[in-house]
Amino acid sequence: MLAGISVLGAWLAMAAPAAAQNPAVTSDPAQDKANPAAMVSFQLPSHGALLNALVYVAGGAGPHPTVVLLHGFPGNEKNLDLAQSMRRAGWDVLYFDYRGSWGSPGDFSFTHCLEDTAAAIAWVRDAANAARVRSDGKTVVLVGHSMGGFMALEAGARDPSVTAVVTISASDLGISRLQGVPGDQREAALRALGEHLAAEGMAPLAGTTPESLANEILANASAWNFAKLAEGLATRPLLVITSDDGLRATNDALMEAVRGAGNQAASTVHFATDHSYSDRRIALQEAVVEELGTIGQK
Repeated sequence: MLAGISVLGAWLAMAAPAAAQNPAVTSDPAQDKANPAAMVSFQLPSHGALLNALVYVAGGAGPHPTVVLLHGFPGNEKNLDLAQSMRRAGWDVLYFDYRGSWGSPGDFSFTHCLEDTAAAIAWVRDAANAARVRSDGKTVVLVGHSMGGFMALEAGARDPSVTAVVTISASDLGISRLQGVPGDQREAALRALGEHLAAEGMAPLAGTTPESLANEILANASAWNFAKLAEGLATRPLLVITSDDGLRATNDALMEAVRGAGNQAASTVHFATDHSYSDRRIALQEAVVEELGTIGQK
């Protein structure tokens, strides 16, 4: 009898309908032969450098809203599977490599990353560029992973024309580690931060060192404090995604500050996985695409 119940239970489990999944994550859209999905590669101008860049152009005449996808440090996980899902959902996706990273010319620094992010937003806003990729040039959402999450938050807080921000394990660059460190322990803290940056991998980066990046963080620790971003992020949709990578506390504190500043369109999602969301890629795509769908309806 128990064996029969076990077999019946297994059959019911197989027969039960699977949880609904967003078709943009699971299925290719119908092809628009007049305006097919495409990839446009180009060089993104930023402060005298021409950065490696591309746009995943959504199928259809558009005009399409646009995501600027910001990679982390040094950028081994580029989240291009996420870019494909966002394109299937009807969004153009601009991806680029910051100055001094992955073959883009120039010297890498966090300040340059901030400037390059602003340059990417400006590129999307340009009417000729928007027409080239069938973008509306107006709806711009920043989606950033790790260091890219920091760039998305900073750029979104500074630029009120940004439509919304989505972060995936946003990093505060180690600023929280430096705050409150006594003066006599500052050198040791800087060395530890530099060692952490070196361990992340510096090979894809040019014109920089772990020590120079650690000192750049220290010099800007007050200006780049997450807590100061809340006011600038209070008026637009914000999705903060976290994982079990040690960054949840700073992200939760940011979310509390943003909600305290009056943001009624801020939400969080947590996944029990690593910093790269290695075994939650489909769930990650669904969370982001669902958020974009909500933004697209407003």
